[in-house]
Amino acid sequence: MNPKISFGQNSPEKPHYNLVLIVADDLGYGDLGYTGSTQIKTPNIDRLAKTGIEFTQGYVSSAVCSPSRAGLITGVNQVEFGHDNNLAENQPGFDPEYLGMPLSQKTLPDLLKPHGYVSGLIGKWHLGKEPQFHPLKRGFDEFWGYTGGGHDYFEALPDGKGYKEPIESNFKTPAPLTYITDDVGNESVDFIRRHRDDPFFLFASFNAPHTPMQALEEDLALYQNIPDKKRRTYAAMIHRLDINVEKILAALDENGVRENTLVVFISDNGGPTDSNASINAPYRGQKGILLEGGIHVPFIFNFPAKYPSGLVSEQTVSSLDIVPTFLSLASEGTASMDEFSGIDLTPFLTGTQVTAKTREIKWKFTISRAIREGDWKLVSVPDRLPMLYNLSTDPSELNNVALENVEITQRLMKKLGDWEVSLPHPMFLEGAQWRKRQLSLYDFTYQLTQPRTN
Repeated sequence: MNPKISFGQNSPEKPHYNLVLIVADDLGYGDLGYTGSTQIKTPNIDRLAKTGIEFTQGYVSSAVCSPSRAGLITGVNQVEFGHDNNLAENQPGFDPEYLGMPLSQKTLPDLLKPHGYVSGLIGKWHLGKEPQFHPLKRGFDEFWGYTGGGHDYFEALPDGKGYKEPIESNFKTPAPLTYITDDVGNESVDFIRRHRDDPFFLFASFNAPHTPMQALEEDLALYQNIPDKKRRTYAAMIHRLDINVEKILAALDENGVRENTLVVFISDNGGPTDSNASINAPYRGQKGILLEGGIHVPFIFNFPAKYPSGLVSEQTVSSLDIVPTFLSLASEGTASMDEFSGIDLTPFLTGTQVTAKTREIKWKFTISRAIREGDWKLVSVPDRLPMLYNLSTDPSELNNVALENVEITQRLMKKLGDWEVSLPHPMFLEGAQWRKRQLSLYDFTYQLTQPRTN
């Protein structure tokens, strides 16, 4: 079932590094202790940041789940291979055989396989439900989880659909769910235990705190001082996520592999403040749009044995950088980086380069497009003039200075336009009703400060 590994942790033939990617789902930027929350306690994720490298300018490549994950697992900006929209029901005029991440794209497990890695996905996939898109056909050796975009926390049914779809596994018969955040954590621990002598890549793809809003009673009791029921439930869900992050870190220690394991923690996009009561403070916006609240996420690299501990970096980084950085580590710097949109972050992780540099990053998601160049960020949507912000002085994007800086606005619009017309057509579309909703999110009033605590 598992590939034959020709060398292991104790083999003198070749040392290796393990790779662990922990992804939260719809996490609000401001809802961790280290990002400013005084209401929600996340001591384990905070410790991961404080003993690793905290990138304060960390982004994902899209503002919603599926395209963000397509970029994350390939290192290529997903709109450059037609994965612009979120995965949903197939729309009229489109071929359902293409309703998933294009088969032309190599995944991180594909790229790691020649270097002897065993790869496991625990949790959410959301890159296609048709058989050809299944994670076991996209490079993963092991899969425990579900192929859709979300799941009930307590129940999976043998013939269930949507959030009640069955849990799949190719290496065991899945037991009934206890609480899916705990189950993902426990299965991740088991993966580490079983592969501690192999070079491994673990993708711990949590559901939390994506809807449905469901929490354990014992966790709700810890946040009974929060009057809003949805916010209370959300806080309890984050608490349980934090516990399971610690489970994974403890398993690395207990199995003697912490020293040679790189752990990365991010969210797949910003919090959808109107549906799960998340807070993206100090950023305006939310999941679904390209203001900072939709794409600026917690971003932690932790590898104390190799990289600096307690480093806070202002380098602009992207989730697209994770694949090339992981591959560089796995290949000991020999792999080509030419095919990626992201970059190898090794110079910033080793501390040889710690000063922020000017970097250009582009985004496109259905009706929205954006570009960041150094401190300047321009956002363009169909119903208004471009929005230009200087993030060094206006991180909350409250003051549109496009008309005061016409030359900068024109230059960035030209870069965005030239890029957009070079992109392929989307391989699939989500429902048209989402476009109007996304546009309305630019006009919402967002909470930009942390809530008061009792």
